[in-house]
Amino acid sequence: MTFVSSDVPFTSPLPLFSNEHSKAGRNGSYKKFRACQFEQQPTNYCEIHREHKTRTSMAENMIIRVQSPNGMKKIPATKKETAAAFLNKVGKEFGFPSNGFTIFLNRNKTDEIQSQNKTLSLLKIKHGDMLYLYPSGSPGPAGETMDLATPHSSSLPSTSHSSSSSSSMMSRSHSAPQISEDEIDQYLAKQEGKIYRNKDPQLCRHGSMGKCVHCVPLEPFDEEYLSHLEPPVKHMSFHAYIRKLTGGADKGKFVALENISCKIKSGCEGHPPWPEGICTKCQPSAITLNRQKYRHIDNIMFENHTIADRFLDFWRKTGSQRMGYLYGRYTEHKDIPLAIRAEVAAIYEPPQIATQNSLELVEDPKAAAVEEIAAKLGLRKVGWIFTDLLSEDTRIGTVKYTRNKDSYFLSAEECITAGHFQNQQCNPCRLSPDGHFGSKFITVVATGGPDNQVHFEGYQVSNQCMALVRDECLLPCRDAPELGYAKESSTEQYVPDVFYKDKDKFGNDITYLARPLPVEYLIIDITTTFPKDPQYTFSSTPRFPIENRDILGETQDFHSLATYLSQCTSTVFLDMVSDFHLLLFLVTNEVMPLRDSIGLLLDAVKTKDEELAQTWKKSEQWATIEQLCSTVGGQSSGPQEYGAMGGGPSTPASSSSMWSCLHCTFMNQPGTELCEMCSLPRG
Repeated sequence: MTFVSSDVPFTSPLPLFSNEHSKAGRNGSYKKFRACQFEQQPTNYCEIHREHKTRTSMAENMIIRVQSPNGMKKIPATKKETAAAFLNKVGKEFGFPSNGFTIFLNRNKTDEIQSQNKTLSLLKIKHGDMLYLYPSGSPGPAGETMDLATPHSSSLPSTSHSSSSSSSMMSRSHSAPQISEDEIDQYLAKQEGKIYRNKDPQLCRHGSMGKCVHCVPLEPFDEEYLSHLEPPVKHMSFHAYIRKLTGGADKGKFVALENISCKIKSGCEGHPPWPEGICTKCQPSAITLNRQKYRHIDNIMFENHTIADRFLDFWRKTGSQRMGYLYGRYTEHKDIPLAIRAEVAAIYEPPQIATQNSLELVEDPKAAAVEEIAAKLGLRKVGWIFTDLLSEDTRIGTVKYTRNKDSYFLSAEECITAGHFQNQQCNPCRLSPDGHFGSKFITVVATGGPDNQVHFEGYQVSNQCMALVRDECLLPCRDAPELGYAKESSTEQYVPDVFYKDKDKFGNDITYLARPLPVEYLIIDITTTFPKDPQYTFSSTPRFPIENRDILGETQDFHSLATYLSQCTSTVFLDMVSDFHLLLFLVTNEVMPLRDSIGLLLDAVKTKDEELAQTWKKSEQWATIEQLCSTVGGQSSGPQEYGAMGGGPSTPASSSSMWSCLHCTFMNQPGTELCEMCSLPRG
């Protein structure tokens, strides 16, 4: 008989109850067997006690998950551990001081865990529970900070107790809330967005306080509801798309709106740079073009017809095409859930070379001044507009219908230009690691419609097109304006493969290489409207000449200003100066620029405050403008012009006063007959 310790399996060469054992009876061998068996018993009890103790300690240990703006960490703890000790452990793990954060049991910042002597078991914290950490002073509503920071959690470094790591974590936790979104985005983010429906008298079988599948509120991204609108909506709004991503049980905590990149990632040291080497780590992914399901702008509205008519006057008088920048504001579009409307209040026409078939933009020295004036007026650049008009019958004023489904809606070159502008005007977005996603910049085309009248069509290009244009991967085709062309890789640039899907004659989906590429895969159409009741940010009449129209003989100078003020029938000073082009001239003219002193007047126009405008009218700057206008006006039209400006009757300019050249508007000294600047006669 062989005996082993309790931790080794028991083995015996004979059966445990063999005949030999039964014959042993009460002999010594049997007593020896019993004694050995008795001596091993205490060892088994110790092992059982040790195993029980181990199981008990394992039951007391637990892992608590803590979610913070920096990501989630797992904190080891015990049931008997106090809340104060646990908070100290969390602070060391995240690199926060003891009073630099707050922990809650719920995401909505309820049931705060305070530093106290209660154990975690008394606080009903169990193994695997999720707690929520908020840094002290973290802005935003409950749950917003978590959703913002989660896309970055995968790129966070491992926990370190060094001061440098702590400072970097603090900076990252506060970087996302610092993204300044547009006011309209902040407003729509706070709206519920539900589509409420009335009780159906035929299908609903419940009381007035009940709800069923026929009357329960719909989500703003419900495609069936959008398709039944009049007219049908093919693209949901961008905020409805965000609600779709952030809905569900996880509340979108893993959502990250990534911008497409067509460039090789830098910093790959495993091989020589392109074109000598490339790997899957730094190589950009291939792009398959798809119809974008959402759009950043859902409606375009011109405040009144006057804005568009004045823009079209250039084509009517010259036959050449024209381009301009749209200035306005973004507002809520209530016809579509959580939608945004671009309202156009003014059109600025930059310097350009125009023909009947082409447009070429030149450098604009006034671009910064225009942006500054628009910002002070509460406006911003919301898009661009251009004409593509060919006259069909000048007697009845019809135009040719050239842009349709059989030709194209936007040419490849126009798509590339629109993508360039949209990349310049990126949309700030809190859910993007880059801080921006897409663009609200719109494109409007004035072209002929099916009824041979001038129509205004609105578009945007997709985010995929923006990426191709930004990384210089898309080219137009010379002989086919409706086709683009994805560049091929060269020694200077690597270009990822671009594909699109189409159906063959049998109805099968076929993938094609985008060489060439139909540009309709890149276009998003937007409805363009005019209101029934016209709105006026600026005065409707009279009209100051538009800038950069010297080819028509319409110049912005003090003679034009004197004529404009003399034709004003209104005695209200605010109505006289409420003209975007006039304000631009007052700021950018070379004789008497008012860039540093016109702020009060711009505030008056923005708020429509007549008293504020009258206060600015009494300034020395406006008195100088009046004197210059009276001098020019006295030479051309007589003394009544200056009286129309509110300065009272004036006398004709004498030879002893300064005079303005009619050709270059230079102010010359009295007694001279030739302009000192252009040498032309006083005339």
